[in-house]
Amino acid sequence: MPLMTLGNNSGAHIHQLTALNFMPFPFFGDDKSTVAQLLNTLPQTGRLEWIGLRPARREALLSVPEATVETDRHLLGDHARPKTGGKRQVTLIQHEHLASVAGYLGFDAPVDPGRLRRNLVVSGLNLLALKNRQVRIGEEVVLEITGECHPCSRMEEELGPGGYNAMRGHGGLTARIVQGGLIRVDDVVQVIEIVKSE
Repeated sequence: MPLMTLGNNSGAHIHQLTALNFMPFPFFGDDKSTVAQLLNTLPQTGRLEWIGLRPARREALLSVPEATVETDRHLLGDHARPKTGGKRQVTLIQHEHLASVAGYLGFDAPVDPGRLRRNLVVSGLNLLALKNRQVRIGEEVVLEITGECHPCSRMEEELGPGGYNAMRGHGGLTARIVQGGLIRVDDVVQVIEIVKSE
């Protein structure tokens, strides 16, 4: 099969693709890099739509209007006891994905977030774009987004046949609690600007 012709600037395109494949994520290193500038452009603010606490393993989540977040620990009242310094101290899911998952399964309405067993539901920000970034919720709480929260086999039990596959790519994210405090439904969720070292 013949190779695609990239034109006169093929060298520049290949260099950019190579840099994209091998630069650590996120790409902070080169301020002149188009990719670095794009990844650092997150002017939008989000909204905390829902807060859920798991009182015990396998029990239904409690939807609450506010919650106390304990620094480097967990949400007060949630049964999870993540280790200090752990990367999964709280879980988040994209509000916009609730309708997507419902659509894959043929549901008439968005999935109730309590069924997905995540702590926080956020709208207005693409959470996947925030991996390795910090966000502030309300006035006090700071989370560091650490990675993806992949679905487990329980989604098949909770959502019915195909539930696990419907959740793939929509399972949400995990986070470490950098600074605790009080969060409330309707709080603003904002990306914290990166402070560049001299």
